[in-house]
Amino acid sequence: MRNAPEPPDDDGGWNEDADPESVARKILLDQLSMKARSRRELEDRLAKRNVPQEVAARLLDRFEEVGLVDDEAFARAWVDSRQRTRGLARPALAVELRRKGIAEETAREVLAEVDPADEEEAARLLIRKKLRSMRGLDEQVAARRLVGMLARKGYSAGLAYGVVRQELGAEWARDD
Repeated sequence: MRNAPEPPDDDGGWNEDADPESVARKILLDQLSMKARSRRELEDRLAKRNVPQEVAARLLDRFEEVGLVDDEAFARAWVDSRQRTRGLARPALAVELRRKGIAEETAREVLAEVDPADEEEAARLLIRKKLRSMRGLDEQVAARRLVGMLARKGYSAGLAYGVVRQELGAEWARDD
C-alpha cells in the first residue's frame, strides 16, 4: 500500500531549509503576476507567510527601485478603475486607498487629478442606470433612494441632490 502524496503547502514553499529571500521573491512575483498591488498589501502577504521583516523590506525596496512596486501608479490605476466600474467619488476612493495602504500624500495627489466634471458625469450615469428600475416609484421615494445611493458612493450631498433633481426632472418630463 503506497502512501498518498502530501498536498502542496499553501505557503509558497516555506520550510526551515528554504532560503527566505528566494521564498519571499517567489511570493512577491506570484502576487504581482495576478494584479498590481500596493507595497503594504505585499508587506502584509509576506508577513502572513512568516517572511522575516528585514528580508521583506530589502526585497520590497528592490522591487520599488526596478518599478515592479509603485504605490503612485497603483493608486492612479485603482482610482481610474473604481471610478469607471463602480462610479465612486473621491471620498470613497480615498477610503479605499487608505485600506490599500497608500500614503495620505500620494492619495491626495492622485485624487486631486480627478476631474470634478467627470465625477459629476459618473453620478449622472449612475442615476440614469438606476432610474430604469424605479419607473413605478413616487418621485420623492425615488429621489431619496438615489441620493442615498450616491452618498454611499462618496458623493457630496450638494452634488447628489443637484444631479438627482436634474435627472429626475428630465426623466419625469420624458414620461409625460
